[in-house]
Amino acid sequence: MNSQNTYTRGVLLCLLATVSWGAMFPLMDSTLQHIDPFTFTVMRYTIAGAMFLVFLRMREGRAGLRLKGERIGLAWLFGTAGFAGFQFLVFFGQDLIGERGALNASIMMATMPMMGFLVNWVLKKVVPPKFSLVFIAMSFVGTILVVSDGDIGSLIADPKTAGADALLLFAALCWVVYTSGASYFPTWSPIKYTAITTVLGLASAAVITAIILAAGGVPVPTAGAVGSILPQLAYMSVIAGFVGVLGWNFGNRYLGPLNGVLFMDVVPITAFVISALTGVVPAGMQIVGASLTAAALVFNNLYLRRVAAKAAAAAPAPTPVVASGSGSGTASGTSSASAPAPVGSGSRS
Repeated sequence: MNSQNTYTRGVLLCLLATVSWGAMFPLMDSTLQHIDPFTFTVMRYTIAGAMFLVFLRMREGRAGLRLKGERIGLAWLFGTAGFAGFQFLVFFGQDLIGERGALNASIMMATMPMMGFLVNWVLKKVVPPKFSLVFIAMSFVGTILVVSDGDIGSLIADPKTAGADALLLFAALCWVVYTSGASYFPTWSPIKYTAITTVLGLASAAVITAIILAAGGVPVPTAGAVGSILPQLAYMSVIAGFVGVLGWNFGNRYLGPLNGVLFMDVVPITAFVISALTGVVPAGMQIVGASLTAAALVFNNLYLRRVAAKAAAAAPAPTPVVASGSGSGTASGTSSASAPAPVGSGSRS
């Protein structure tokens, strides 16, 4: 596959993923009228998790399912953050906000790359580049404009809405933590990390949901309610849950994370367009705020490219290896002892 075909395929896959994710927020508006977000999440990821396990088995065989000697507790923790923390909180927060919940929830997705810098700072002590801190602040200002419709005082005057928006923000943080968790499993493929953490996180989600239902926190869904949301369940499980995640994983492999992350702006754009078509038109300041958040992501991307280019230009040129010509008759022979080992080739302790 030539580079142009690879790039085109990466763009299409990232677009597929982010459009599918953007559409799920307006779709959840109708879903939440019939079923609670907790039960729906368990149903959704029971289907998607089974599909991921089947796909993992097909791609990696039995070895892909083998977990002996792995850090299962850590994988469970990250899976719980992603599939109980994020999924529960984002749709619960959207439900609390009501009509404009889809818009607020979708814009939180575009803040995730910026949150990633903060999580790396806390977990791995990697300080973000100085101008990235400016763009992080810019991104959150845009988010505040979206959730407040430009009236920042309303966040204080209406604690219920402010609390729901805080849930959305914390949900986004949960997903960033989940995504960062993949670096703790360097020998796992993206498919294995997704499949295993989905199943482990689903176990937590099922227990939490059972407790909520038993305590009467939400009513047990009726058969009629479940039947009425089957189309939404199919979309959320198969398209957004399975196809979207795979598209994102492979799209980023083709494009690289620095290019792939820009497509996160497609999520709120898709949600805003679909919401407008269904009668929920974003307010002027919400559009300004979403644009500000998108601009922060783009400017930060350009800045990081510039930093990387300067670092590459400043790096010393590699010293050419000169063949000794010791009578072997070859011009390409080099000492194997002097060759550096490939990055990542060592075994994990």
